[in-house]
Amino acid sequence: MNVFEVTATDGAARAGILRTAHGEVRTPVFMPVGTKATVKTLDPDEVAALGTQILLGNAYHLHFRPGDDLVAELGGLHRFMGWERPILTDSGGFQVFSLRDTMLALDEEGVTFRSVYDGAVARFTPELAAQIQTSLGSDIAMCLDVCAPAGVSGSQLEEAVRLTTLWATRQRDLPRAPGQLRFAISQGAANEELRRRSIEELVPLDFDGYAIGGLSVGEDRELMFAATAAAAPLLPAAKPRYFMGIGDPEGILRVIEAGVDMFDCVLPTRTARTGSALTWDGRLNLRNARFARDEGPLDAACPCPACTRFSRAYIRHLVNQEELLGLRLLTLHNLRFVLDVTAGARAAIEAGTLAAYVSQSLERLGHAR
Repeated sequence: MNVFEVTATDGAARAGILRTAHGEVRTPVFMPVGTKATVKTLDPDEVAALGTQILLGNAYHLHFRPGDDLVAELGGLHRFMGWERPILTDSGGFQVFSLRDTMLALDEEGVTFRSVYDGAVARFTPELAAQIQTSLGSDIAMCLDVCAPAGVSGSQLEEAVRLTTLWATRQRDLPRAPGQLRFAISQGAANEELRRRSIEELVPLDFDGYAIGGLSVGEDRELMFAATAAAAPLLPAAKPRYFMGIGDPEGILRVIEAGVDMFDCVLPTRTARTGSALTWDGRLNLRNARFARDEGPLDAACPCPACTRFSRAYIRHLVNQEELLGLRLLTLHNLRFVLDVTAGARAAIEAGTLAAYVSQSLERLGHAR
């Protein structure tokens, strides 16, 4: 089976089809985050109705609660969470390294840390990360990597690249769930030489896809976009490219322009839970008193359930009274908004008009080029 097919290009940007065990995914694609086997506040049918093609789950959290062995016993992650479309699982590497105060030791064999759930000492190895994701039965399993935080020394960044390659080599041929794809993750932050080295070491291993990791972790935003634009063309043209951790409209458009096919982020759902909406007028804080009598929808152009039925004033009331419906409506809206931005970019690539689409979109969002 041809896992990935590029169907249209416009500059560096691509539209394509990613084929998985649970169906095809049309790219570029935004993946909502369902860390603990749920997109917070939403039913799977609601998530699907928004246009979601593929979800992300997390091996770290599911390994500890409820346990990947339990998920396997109950039929795998798709059956467990009632989601029939594709799922990508992160290896847990980002969680281990972003929760740095829990990390105890890092060596060639793996990483030792304290669980965020009970403080017990735990250890992840590349082999365990692969085994967990095999038990979960995801369509795409990510390799365990070393994700260095922003601002580390050159020697620390170089060590992260070395270990990431070493660990990827050990994961390449490990057992997989039926039809499961496995992606490697390049590291190197915004260091062009180290990023190139990481990619050059990983590409000969011939994974099913490749991710750009170690960005969107606190570095300068323009530096992040420049690093992405430099890294993407180094990745195999015939395989999917995944930027890990971006979900704001500007960021989505900029990485698509660079040639990225897949991306995920908690931003749309987390922003909703703080009472804010992503709109073409910018980010709206619904707690603000100026919306108290606003009868308009969150976004006049949006066809989501929140915008077609309810006013800003009503949603503000729900948010301020801490009613769960308010958070649900904002989550529905924010996800639909970023999914629609992404779908618009795909259509523009197919029409050869991406530059105009991005320019017009950023202007509407209030971002200067």
